Amino acid sequence: MFSCNDDPTLLFLSERFHPSARHSRLQLARPLKNVPSHRSVTSVLCIVLLTLVASAFIDRATAADKSSKRRVRLGDPSLTAGIPGTGPLTGAQLSKWINNPANHVPLDFKLPLGLAAGKGDVQGVKSNPLTRAKIELGRQLFFDKRLSSDNTISCASCHQPGHGYAAATRFGVGVDGQTGDVNSPVAYNRILSSRQFWDGRAASLEDQAVGPIAAPIEMGNTHEQAVATVKANDGYKKQFDAIYPNEGVTIDNIGKSIATFERTLVTGPSPFDFAEALKPYANYDAADFEEMKSDDPKEFARYTRLKAAAAANPMSESARRGRDLFFSDRANCSACHVGANLTDEGFHNIGIGMDASIPKMGRFTVTKDPKDKGAFKTPTVRNVASSAPYMHDGSLATLEDVVEHYAIGGTPNPWLSKDIVKLNLSPQDKADLVAFMKACSGPLPRVNSERLPQ
Repeated sequence: MFSCNDDPTLLFLSERFHPSARHSRLQLARPLKNVPSHRSVTSVLCIVLLTLVASAFIDRATAADKSSKRRVRLGDPSLTAGIPGTGPLTGAQLSKWINNPANHVPLDFKLPLGLAAGKGDVQGVKSNPLTRAKIELGRQLFFDKRLSSDNTISCASCHQPGHGYAAATRFGVGVDGQTGDVNSPVAYNRILSSRQFWDGRAASLEDQAVGPIAAPIEMGNTHEQAVATVKANDGYKKQFDAIYPNEGVTIDNIGKSIATFERTLVTGPSPFDFAEALKPYANYDAADFEEMKSDDPKEFARYTRLKAAAAANPMSESARRGRDLFFSDRANCSACHVGANLTDEGFHNIGIGMDASIPKMGRFTVTKDPKDKGAFKTPTVRNVASSAPYMHDGSLATLEDVVEHYAIGGTPNPWLSKDIVKLNLSPQDKADLVAFMKACSGPLPRVNSERLPQ
C-alpha cells in the first residue's frame, strides 16, 4: 500500500511542516526548492490532504490559543462556580477538568470597575499565577473542614460568604468552640493586599492561608497532618500532581491554591463607583453628547452603560454628602482609607482597645518598633456594611459606633496616630458618613461551597 512517506516530495513537505511553528502556513505557501520533479496523482492528492490537515490544525491551535488568553474580569462566576456538573463531584468529572489544557493557562485578567484603578497594586500573581485549575483547587480547600484536626472548621467558618467573608461573632471560633481575641478580617480584595492579619505578621496571602491550619485555637491541626490528609484523597492528589508537577501536595502548595482562590474574591462596582465614573461627564451638555455619539461611539456607549448602571444603583443625597465629607480635610477619613480598595494597607493606632489593662500591641509585636505600638491594619471600607462587628477586637457593633469613635478623637494613649483628632460632626454629618460607607457595597462573586473531592 502506498504511503505519503514513500514519495520524496511528500517526505520533504512533512519535514518542512512542524505544528509548533506559528508560521507553518506561510512556509507551505512558499515555493519549494530542490523538490524532485516527478508528481504522481497520488502524491498530489497527499499534498492537498496534508495541506488541509495542517491548515485545520493551525486554525484549531490558533483558536485555542486565543481562547486561553482571552481576558477575564475577576468576579466572573465561571471562576468560582466549581467543576461543571451537579451532585457529588465524580472522578470522571474531575479527570476531564484536570485534563483540559485551558484550565492550566495563566489568566489574563482585569479588575472590576472601582478596583480597576488599583491594577498597579495587584499582589502575588507573578510568583503564583491565576489559573482556573488552581482557583478551583483553592475553592475546594477553602470550604473543606478536613483541613482541621477534628473535621469541624474550614477557612469559610471564619470567613463566611454570607457575612462578607468575615464572621458575625466578635472573635473567630475554632475547634472545640475555642475563641481568640481578634475579629475575623474580611477575605475579599486580597489581590490588592500584601501583608496579612491585623498585625501584618504574614508577608503574603500564601503565608496567611496556611497559618490558621496549625493555630491551636483555630483549625488545631499540624501542617504535616493536613498534607497527609490531602495527599490521601485521590481527587486532591490528582489535582496537585497536575497543577504542581514534581511537587504535588505540600503545605506551600496548599497555601498557593487557597491564596489563588481568595484573589478572585473581589467586590463588584458599587453605587459609589458608578457615581465616580460619571463625574468626568458632569459638565457635558447635549451638544457634547451628540458630538461624542458621532465622533467616538465607543465612548458614548460606555457613558450610556454607566448612566444606566448609576440609575439602577443610585447614591442617596446623604451618601453623596458623606462622600464629600469622607474625602475632606475636615473628617480626613482618607488619611488611611484611600486608593482603589479604600485602604492604605498600613498600620495605625486609632485607640481601639488601648484602655484595657494589658492592651494588644498589634504591629509592634512584629516590628518591635515603638512607633508601631497599638497599631493595627487599616481595613477596607468596601462592603463594610456586610461584616459587622468592627475593628481588630470586634468591639464596635455598628457603623454608627465606628463613626462615633472617630468623632470623639479615639481613645487617648501615648502612641495614638496624629491623624486621630476630635471631629466637629453634627448628627447629620455622622449619618451621611454611614450612608456613604453603605454606598461602597458591590456584589461579590457567586461561589459554590459544595462539590468537594470525596
